[in-house]
Amino acid sequence: MSLSMNERAAGLIDAMVADADALGIEARTLDSGARVVDCGAQARGGLAAGLGFATACMGGLGRLDPVPVPVGERIWPGVGVAVDAPAAACLAAQYAGWKLEHEDFFAMASGPGRALARVEDLFEELAWNERAERAVLCLETGQDPPDPVVDKVSQRCGVQASAITFLIAPTASVCGSVQISARVVETALHKLHELGVDPARVRYGWGCCPIAPVAKDDPAAIGRTNDAVLYGGTVHLWLEGGDDEVADLARRLPSAASEAHGTPFGELLKAADWNFYDIDPMLFSPAAVTLTSTESGRAHHGGGLAPDVLERSFTK
Repeated sequence: MSLSMNERAAGLIDAMVADADALGIEARTLDSGARVVDCGAQARGGLAAGLGFATACMGGLGRLDPVPVPVGERIWPGVGVAVDAPAAACLAAQYAGWKLEHEDFFAMASGPGRALARVEDLFEELAWNERAERAVLCLETGQDPPDPVVDKVSQRCGVQASAITFLIAPTASVCGSVQISARVVETALHKLHELGVDPARVRYGWGCCPIAPVAKDDPAAIGRTNDAVLYGGTVHLWLEGGDDEVADLARRLPSAASEAHGTPFGELLKAADWNFYDIDPMLFSPAAVTLTSTESGRAHHGGGLAPDVLERSFTK
């Protein structure tokens, strides 16, 4: 496809910057010439900034809306996600798959700029041809990227530093909570990919997820925001395939398929000495899923919300 996710995202961010005061965001130009749009580090940010951050992160190919999300007896503020090009919007753009680091700076980059850099093996499987004169990357951090990181992005994306925009927000911010909950469909697609399913077979995606209350610091926020998806997220995917396969995938896809299910994510991280790779990768999925076979039109369900775990995570 020739539609440029980076150009769409950059246009969305231009509109956000034009309304910066209302959104509580700040734009600044680094010495390298790159633009940083702060959605929650030094800037106050907010719910609308979080929705804008997440929409740009999906390359402008998804629709995001604030929605109420009932989980047990509670109704949490949440985000609804609808996407008609899931492989592109969720994996070629939104997935945080590019490690950027220099000295004490570290961030996993998401956003459509990844589709220009193509440094991840994932892009060998995605049928997306991205061309753009501007690049957009989204960083879950409170720090501006240093010049060596900007130079690396410029070289890999094939654009001048002045044509790069970094959206930043720490995990422990309102924007951070919103944009992570907005990854609920992406989380399901990535899990399907881990199960050996070609992402191109997912025709459409819809999901909703509660927005985690902002925690006292980033480590605590990492636990809460993951719990929002693992124990409160719901996803519906339309998948090319027959009923037997789709029903089996519906059983294997939810977070409940992991033996680690049922423990708040922060406790799992602490027990793993903060090494994500020691946590069962099968856990990283929404709590409840419905997969509809595009061949038969039948819907198959798996998993379920876990209000007790979410309550434990959000209120401790």
